[in-house]
Amino acid sequence: MSDRNARNRAPQRRPDPVRRVAYQVIRQVTGEGGYANLALNKALREARLGGRDAAFCTELVHGTLRWQGTYDAFLKRCVSRPLADLDPELLDVLRLGAHQLLNMRVDSYAAVDEMVTLTRSELGQKRTGLVNAVLRKISQRTLDQWISTTAPHPDDDLLGYLAIAEAHPRWVIESFDRALAAGPGAAPAGEAANELERLLVADNEPPRVTLVARPGLADVDELVAAGATPARWSPYGAVLDGGGDPGRIEAVATGRAGVQDEGSQLVAVALASAKVDGDDAHWLDLCAGPGGKSALLAALVQDGELTAVEPLKHRAELVRQNLRAIHGNHKVLVGDGTKPTWPAGSFDRVLADVPCSGLGALRRRPEARWRRTPEDVEELRPLQEALLDSAITSVRPGGVVAYVTCSPHPDETRAVVDAVLGRRGDATLDDARPLFPGVPHLGAGPDVQLWPHLHGTDAMYLALIRRS
Repeated sequence: MSDRNARNRAPQRRPDPVRRVAYQVIRQVTGEGGYANLALNKALREARLGGRDAAFCTELVHGTLRWQGTYDAFLKRCVSRPLADLDPELLDVLRLGAHQLLNMRVDSYAAVDEMVTLTRSELGQKRTGLVNAVLRKISQRTLDQWISTTAPHPDDDLLGYLAIAEAHPRWVIESFDRALAAGPGAAPAGEAANELERLLVADNEPPRVTLVARPGLADVDELVAAGATPARWSPYGAVLDGGGDPGRIEAVATGRAGVQDEGSQLVAVALASAKVDGDDAHWLDLCAGPGGKSALLAALVQDGELTAVEPLKHRAELVRQNLRAIHGNHKVLVGDGTKPTWPAGSFDRVLADVPCSGLGALRRRPEARWRRTPEDVEELRPLQEALLDSAITSVRPGGVVAYVTCSPHPDETRAVVDAVLGRRGDATLDDARPLFPGVPHLGAGPDVQLWPHLHGTDAMYLALIRRS
């Protein structure tokens, strides 16, 4: 047998299983519209990856998706035809390779070799030549060098530069810039550009796992004993340092505690802490799924009950699961919050955590920044106004409504509040800042905008509205 024939018949090396899992998760997200966190968790369980392998796989997936738009800008300079003409599965291989070369401590030769092997296994031998050639071109420059040769100069086009350097679509950066310049927590004059860059940098940092001890069922000390550290602002929060599976903590496994961003906790606690006159036994969560805020509110209501409303049956079931350990006669209704089935003025406190673009949670949803569009914000606006209007109608005179979004986009926050209150004469804005004791950088009020770079939370927005 000739040496050539022996080489042709030699068994080919198998792809690295961790990279293969990462690639398959990325394909689910970009090709099938999946959600990175759900697809990744399922894949890690099925592949039985843990420890360093799970951490490496997580960074491959989240990092590639987070920096997708920036890598595409680089790849355009390395591929002889438009990226739109490449097969999507091939483009995902190139993005995955670019992330290892530019943003991870992976040896260049190993990164290219592993991606060629993965390509051969997943896409066939014919694609390996292009992958090898393109990734070798990518490896010839550092991330900073690619940015300097691809992005516009910041003096000429700051937002265009940041779009490449910090991996955010320009329209998202423009909305953040507007919110920082004019909204709650606005930066002092002359510091806006630095403030914007700090926000984008923080938005690219993976969030820590934050837990909530549900009052009456668990406390922060129990979570600390299980390996967490107290949160900075929330009296019920704790941070699981070093990541890990929160389900291993007994309080989380039994529903006495949960996983909930600190900003999400703070807006729920603010609503529960606002002063109301008279009765205070009937609370409403108008847009409850998946139920994290519902569970905290249900644990906080004293000698009363929470009614949680969710239009989708499967999300309503998630709410029920979150409420399973909470004492009291709490209700979960499947229904449309814009069409109440209860009499007007039935509730003392109402939470309207409305559907939104989710631009405030890009840290934990890396694919969302490239999936969302400005049209999504426009299309959600009528629903947001209708839900807030319904919430105000549902609360009694003297009661309070918390209008909440996980987005700092001005068209989803103060613009919605101003539009609804402008049509009604029976509701006014309260100053919400005193309801966040010890939390700095809350701006001029009366509403509150939290920020990743200032508070370490998702960019949660709260307007506190009192029915007059």
